Amino acid sequence: MKIVVEVDSPVRIDQYLSSIDEVDLTRAKIQKLIDSENIKVNDKKVKNSYKVVNGDTVDITYVPEEIHAEGENIPLDIVYEDDDIMVINKPSGMVVHPSVGNTKHTLVNALIYYSKNLSNINGEFRPGIVHRIDKDTSGLLLVAKNDKAHLFLEEELKKHNIVRTYIALVNGIINHDSGKINAPIGRSKQDRKKMEVTSSNSKEAITNFKVLERYKNTTLLEVKLETGRTHQIRVHMKYIGHPVCNDPVYSNNKNIDNYGQLLHAKELTFIHPVTKKEMTFKTDLPDEFKKIMEEYIEE
Repeated sequence: MKIVVEVDSPVRIDQYLSSIDEVDLTRAKIQKLIDSENIKVNDKKVKNSYKVVNGDTVDITYVPEEIHAEGENIPLDIVYEDDDIMVINKPSGMVVHPSVGNTKHTLVNALIYYSKNLSNINGEFRPGIVHRIDKDTSGLLLVAKNDKAHLFLEEELKKHNIVRTYIALVNGIINHDSGKINAPIGRSKQDRKKMEVTSSNSKEAITNFKVLERYKNTTLLEVKLETGRTHQIRVHMKYIGHPVCNDPVYSNNKNIDNYGQLLHAKELTFIHPVTKKEMTFKTDLPDEFKKIMEEYIEE
């Protein structure tokens, strides 16, 4: 795995690598890989104390724990499918792809069972996966069935040409009818499982929202992403003081057990990789989402 470093100022290599999603390793594991010369910078071995700078190329040649994904007969809600792509309506509670310690019951396990035609751009652990949504976020995501389609859609994502629209119920009353949150997001220094708004080792993150309805103690929003950072909507809504209702990580308010944040990927608009025609898909809120939302509204 090769990573081109993006930093504003020099930072320790173990700190930098542990802060980015592509690596998904703890600082302790990164240090072991450096000691065994399985991590190099610009094709040269380095020490743990080495500070990477913008433009450095980090080469990780060994991953200590292998992940093997097997197909599982898990029902898929397929909104659209042709020879090149699929649009899936993912339920809340389903992880998108396997990881160390969690190799079963993911969307990828279901996809492998369903189809032998999936892109290989992201390797055997993320076949077909163009973009992700959180485990406890429901809704639409794109799957590529071949590498050509995947590369095109990946480039469209980078250019912000794929429009992703979400519905979110958030705590508190937002008085503005609409707004834009432009605040960089990086991994939390206190808890690497969390993300936060920070100027340290962060990436640009832009979220647009529009108020759909105001209730007694909550606000229903339509949210559109310009960028796609991990936990972006959840982090940005917490940042402005209106965390997503029932968010087990970023909200301190009362949560209803056995369901995640009230966040749903409602609409997806993109250019088809082969026909080059614009396509839009929509999906309703899940019944469980509606039921829990009513409980919040009635408070």
